Amino acid sequence: MTKMSFPIKTCVVCGEEFELKPDKPGFANRCPECSASDEEPKKEKKNLSAEERKAEAEANAERRKAIRDLLYKKDR
Repeated sequence: MTKMSFPIKTCVVCGEEFELKPDKPGFANRCPECSASDEEPKKEKKNLSAEERKAEAEANAERRKAIRDLLYKKDR
């Protein structure tokens, strides 16, 4: 009996070949090293002023209201 190997993929960023294993973090078309570099900037938080946080919160509230109106709009 032979074991099934993992598919060999080529990274779209660096061109290196890698095995696509289950539970691999990141994108399926990027090697683990290139996927790891993309995940690091997402962990950083922006330091926003009170005005910027308020403006962002208001924009998010309007966005949620628009989506809710589109989803639950009654047929007229």
